[in-house]
Formats: sequence, structure tokens, C-alpha cells
Amino acid sequence: MFWGIDLGKPFIGVMKPFDGKAAACGNGTMVAMPVSSREQVDQMYQLALRLGSTCEGAPGERMPGFYAAYFRTPQGYKMNFFKMG
Repeated sequence: MFWGIDLGKPFIGVMKPFDGKAAACGNGTMVAMPVSSREQVDQMYQLALRLGSTCEGAPGERMPGFYAAYFRTPQGYKMNFFKMG
């Protein structure tokens, strides 16, 4: 379930963890940050990896009009950068 004003702006979602494991810090929680272009998704994802994050889903279109990249920070938090449209 998602709540927000617009999918291109910050919103909150409550759901079961994607991997089916128990919800915990960094599993079942995620910060998603909108950016201005698909190229910026790619750039920010690469920067996150260079800074020690690990891949949780390489950049790509997840559904029509939703381009995103997922990563886990060195501290274990799941995050993503995305572009709608």
C-alpha cells in the first residue's frame, strides 16, 4: 500500500519485504529518491556503488514509465533512485 501526493514526489509505502524474509532494519524498509533523468539514476547508482554500497537491482525499467536502481548502503539500508515518466 502506498500513500503520497504524486509518484514523482516522496511517498510512503507499507508492504512485505521483497525477499520474503522477516521485516527488519534494512529489510522491508527503503528510502526512494526521485531524480531528474534516467541518466541521473545511472550516475547516482554508480556513485553509491563506488562509495561501498552493494547492488540490490541494477538500473532498469521496472514497469512502463518507472526507471529505478536499487542498492544497499554499507550500513545495511536499502535505497533507490528513480525517475517516473
